[in-house]
Amino acid sequence: MPAMSPRDKKILLLKLGVGLGVVAVAAALVLGGVDVRGLFQWGIETIRAAGPLAFFAAMAVLPAVGVPLLAFMLPAGTLFGERFGLPVVVAYSLAAITFNMVLTYWLARWALRPLLARLVDRLGYKLPQVASGDATDLVIILRVTQGIPFLVQNYLSGLAEVPFKKYLVVSCLAGWPAQAAYVVFGQALLAGNGRVILIAVGALAALVAATHFVRRHYGRKKAAA
Repeated sequence: MPAMSPRDKKILLLKLGVGLGVVAVAAALVLGGVDVRGLFQWGIETIRAAGPLAFFAAMAVLPAVGVPLLAFMLPAGTLFGERFGLPVVVAYSLAAITFNMVLTYWLARWALRPLLARLVDRLGYKLPQVASGDATDLVIILRVTQGIPFLVQNYLSGLAEVPFKKYLVVSCLAGWPAQAAYVVFGQALLAGNGRVILIAVGALAALVAATHFVRRHYGRKKAAA
């Protein structure tokens, strides 16, 4: 088995550190007798009390610093569906996500580029470079590849200097269907609506199958090139 490179070791240590931190926090909560379910319910009520403006503003900004997007998409329908209706909540969510895509692209391409460039260099990588004709392909591959965090997809596009219009249009077309499905799924899951859960899961499964087909297509295209 080949030895790990220094770059791979750094990445592995970073992942282990994050994983151990999450496990440690969870263990501390359980051992301390914390009612995790009650804590979650308290968090939901606190967010609801803060109002939709605070929630969707946080949804638009916080994923840029690593807060998981699912933490907002899943409870959004439960929090505000009764007040606005689920279609409006989906629209607000997509607007917040789109703003986040614009924000993170701007940070990566201009505001934080020197800092991110040094970080990429320390991890042993080079700044991604993409020809104008390949920009659309890059964004599609980033959006349909499972496991790449949302903020990483955005930051890589900005670092690679993908033309903004291509980045935003392709990101919305590739991302909005799944993001809307997650909002619907979260509302149904937290409400215990089995029928809607099945519909949302079916939609997500269809989207996963579609992204798998797209990945295979671009894999064959790259191999042919």
